[in-house]
This record gives sequence, C-alpha cells and structure tokens, in this order.
Amino acid sequence: MTTKPFIVGITGGSASGKTSFLSQLLHAFSEDEICLISQDNYYRELQYIPRDQNGIHNFDLPETIDHHRFAEHLHRLHQGEEVQTLEYTFNNPNVVPKMLTYRPTPIIIVEGLFVFHFKDVADQLDLKIFIDAKNKTKLERRILRDQTHRGITIETIMYQWENHVLPTYKQFIKPYKGESDIVIPNNRHFEKGLDVVVSYLKTKLPAR
Repeated sequence: MTTKPFIVGITGGSASGKTSFLSQLLHAFSEDEICLISQDNYYRELQYIPRDQNGIHNFDLPETIDHHRFAEHLHRLHQGEEVQTLEYTFNNPNVVPKMLTYRPTPIIIVEGLFVFHFKDVADQLDLKIFIDAKNKTKLERRILRDQTHRGITIETIMYQWENHVLPTYKQFIKPYKGESDIVIPNNRHFEKGLDVVVSYLKTKLPAR
C-alpha cells in the first residue's frame, strides 16, 4: 500500500448495537476496501481472567484483554503488514479456533469495549465513533441475546449486568463518549448515523 490505512475505532456499551452497526458498515464496502479487527479475539486465557468478590469470572474488565498484542497488530496493519491471530472461542473446548488473517486495507475498523480506554490503541485511531443507547434498552437486548443465543439464565444475566457490565460501562466506556468524533444514538435505529459514516469513509478510499 502506498498510503496509510485510515483507522476507525468503534465502541459503546454491551448490547448498544455495535455488532449490527458493524455488519451494515462492512456490507457497504468490499473486502479489498475495509478490514475489521475486533478486541474480542484478544481475550487472555481463562486462568488470567479476574474473579469478582463471589469468585465469578469477570470478562468485562480491561485486564481481560491482551491490549499490547492488540495494539502491536494494529500498528503492523498501519505499516502495511498482514497479521494473524487465533479466533477467540469463548473458552469453549468443543470449538477449534480458526486462524484469522487481517490485511492492511485502506480502511481498518477497530472494535471493542475498551478501544478508547487503551491508550496504545486509541492513539492510533483517526476517527472515534461511539454507539450510544439507554441502559434500559441495552439490558433488554442483552437479555434477549443471552437467553436466545447463549442459553444463559435470567439470574446470571442480571448478576453480570449489575456487578460487571454496568460498573465497567460507567468507569471504562462512558467517560470516553465526550472524546468521540461521532456519537450515534441507537435506541431504535442507527441508519442515519450509518449513512453519514459510510459517506465520509468513502472519501478515504484511494481514487480509482
């Protein structure tokens, strides 16, 4: 590549709608134009995940992420290098992780709860986007997602929400909302915000 990639960071609270937003954003570009690198594939192994006061693993803390390796991979992409990492399989022993390959496309999307909190990641971002939703809306979405797709009981969902998710949002995610370049409200829909982002990112593609 002759020009440096344009790096976009996207964050927001759990169940704010980042995955849906990202899916539609990626759909607006070809694979040669955009690459997504997700924080979720840089979780540390289970023995390094901290436990809360009741001995329950808390995956909603910055220290659960190997952010130095995450930042290094992002830097290498920025330099035009291809990088690889193993897929995170949520510590499921029945799933064989795939090797993920990230290529230095003109636009690189960096996604995750803590991409603004980790300074070695945030300092590499050219644009910061915050997906915002009310806590009530996020909780409703999380209950639906975790019960339907992950088979988690309502008791466990509420425990994690009150003891892990909300405290983390207040301390490590919400404070960076004011530093974001674009805040996209997503209580019902995000289409207008998406259109603005897509139009802007199209201007960052090299002329054909």
